[in-house]
Amino acid sequence: MTYNPTRRSFLIASGLTALASTRAFGANDTIRIGVIGNGGRMQSLLDAAEKVGPCEIVAVSDVYGPRRDAIKERPNATAATAHLDYHEVLAKDIDAVFIASPDHWHVRMAVDALAAGKDVYLEKPVTHTLEEGATLTHAVRSGKQILQCGMQQRSWSHFRDAVDLIQGGSLGRVPQVRTYWWQNYEGGKPPKPVDTQALDWKQWLGGAPDQPFSEEKFYRWRWFWNFGGGAMTDLFTHWIDVVHWAMKTDQPHVAQMLGDKYIFEQWDCPDTVQAAFRYSGFDVVYEGMMASSIDDGGLEFRGTEATLKINRGGFGVYREGVQGNQNPVLKADSFRDGTITHVQNFFECMRTRKEPNAPVEAGVGAARAGHIGNLAYRGKGQITWPVKNA
Repeated sequence: MTYNPTRRSFLIASGLTALASTRAFGANDTIRIGVIGNGGRMQSLLDAAEKVGPCEIVAVSDVYGPRRDAIKERPNATAATAHLDYHEVLAKDIDAVFIASPDHWHVRMAVDALAAGKDVYLEKPVTHTLEEGATLTHAVRSGKQILQCGMQQRSWSHFRDAVDLIQGGSLGRVPQVRTYWWQNYEGGKPPKPVDTQALDWKQWLGGAPDQPFSEEKFYRWRWFWNFGGGAMTDLFTHWIDVVHWAMKTDQPHVAQMLGDKYIFEQWDCPDTVQAAFRYSGFDVVYEGMMASSIDDGGLEFRGTEATLKINRGGFGVYREGVQGNQNPVLKADSFRDGTITHVQNFFECMRTRKEPNAPVEAGVGAARAGHIGNLAYRGKGQITWPVKNA
């Protein structure tokens, strides 16, 4: 569904955009933040924000009361106001909003925030449907606000170094990229039971079809089509963004996907995935499943002269024709969580008004690849892109 800004959004924008977009920041000025969706990922974003610059949390919006209340535990949020309706956060005197809601709310909230003259840090995937990509891009490019997509690899130092190596020709020609991500959703400490009296379930659903409350959907919304897109938009989106960045491209021509629900039959999305994508001059494969975490996640750029293997812990380059080539000829380790640097880049761009490391086109392109994979899975297993009319 394509989202069109409401009259309320227009009124907010017409009254506040001029003020918000013309504020000039000094290096030591405190950035005033609004929080939309105060779940687990938001905690990591706010931890990062506290590490990189003076900031104050002015207001929080969440449809679940305990999460609204939790903001008070932060030392820079003791005076923060709490709201059920996120529009009330946008009406505050704030400089930026951090959005980490379920995916089906992302574009609607981001468009409203941009219309209200706020800079935006938007978690990935930035879209929930293919059609939303044009809506979000137009909202960003028709104004002057900064939008940083939550593709933190683009600010992570060793990922940036790896991309320089690939684009500099150090691997030779790269005809294949392998991506993977394994996680284990079985076992572990169960989440706290949801206090349904403190949850506005109808508001949580938003534009999704009306349906009874489900604790599984509330906590694992990524695995239901109404709210997320499974592994392809949660995990693969990160890695394909690195591929797009390194290989200077933005969308596949053909996608194939094999997916199964072997473990979590209650989900809509498959828990076990094998997918392949054809780009111009190279292929990308992805594999993963949600009941095994051995090897975690990473990428392998297979070149004719060398292979680069990279994950969030670092990378290694393995040269063809070198004796003992199981050992890297070049190695780099991660020394800082990329989320911290990514939020730092967002704050810097708020001050300079320069393009952020993860602009809207990057976020839309990464999400689009995942959506195309899901279209293949939900269709006949393969899709040619763009889809040609019959």
